[in-house]
Amino acid sequence: MRREELVDLNAFMTVADEENFTRAAAKLGTSQSALSHTIRRLEARLGVRLLTRTTRNVAPTEAGERLLATLRPALDSIGSELASLGDLRDRPAGNIRITTAEHAAVTVLWPLLRKMLADYPEINVELAIDSGFTDIVSERFDAGVRLGEALAKDMIAVRIGPDLRMAIVGSPAYLAKQPRPETPHDLSSHRCINLRMLSGGGLYAWELGKEEREIRVRVEGQLAFNNVNMIVQAAEDGFGLGFVMEDHVSEQLADGRLVRVLKDWCPVFPGYHLYYPSRRQPSAAFSVLVDALRYRG
Repeated sequence: MRREELVDLNAFMTVADEENFTRAAAKLGTSQSALSHTIRRLEARLGVRLLTRTTRNVAPTEAGERLLATLRPALDSIGSELASLGDLRDRPAGNIRITTAEHAAVTVLWPLLRKMLADYPEINVELAIDSGFTDIVSERFDAGVRLGEALAKDMIAVRIGPDLRMAIVGSPAYLAKQPRPETPHDLSSHRCINLRMLSGGGLYAWELGKEEREIRVRVEGQLAFNNVNMIVQAAEDGFGLGFVMEDHVSEQLADGRLVRVLKDWCPVFPGYHLYYPSRRQPSAAFSVLVDALRYRG
């Protein structure tokens, strides 16, 4: 159906409701002559008379009544849907899809989302856990969460968490067998537990830095995992040194199950950010989510 046909049908229904061309024209914001022309054009296109006109009133013909019986619920449904779309613009409701790494989902997103969602039951959130880089536009995500240093330049980025830090850890039993490393070069004489990257499949090179110096160290050892929890467990069991997020091992460091080494070579780096396309027009629900996740230090 062409747009002008929908306009003509709406004009016909308005005249039938008002039973008067003058009142109908005023309601539609047009002239009486223009409205009469619209109705004649519609009747000519359909090949039937839709309205009976007298000097006092206007009434639908039998064909007009049949058309109204079909037209009225259809236009009422369109009107209701347009009104509900307006509600979505002004009222926090709707679906939001976010791609994120598991660590960000567990440590940052979920603690904040569970508070927000309790207050906004009409907002639905889907978290897709993925360690790789997802094209949020082509994959139809509303936003993504990644480390601040890994964000594309054409995205709006909102900080949602504090700075982070890595930690090199080993068990007391393992470190009792050989000297603790004093420099990254010393790692070559240690058994290290590698991380196999899910995106790309390569082994992660440990990123270390001190003052102005930054280095990437390729380590060797008996074990490699694509799961950080397994790296922590293997380190606890004495199979070598692991390189993980500091908060992954905070409890183990506190109770002595693990010991930290080369701390001065593990500087802080930008934490997690929510990012989304700069051309996106935020809905009320998305604006609520951004505000709930925004890091306030």
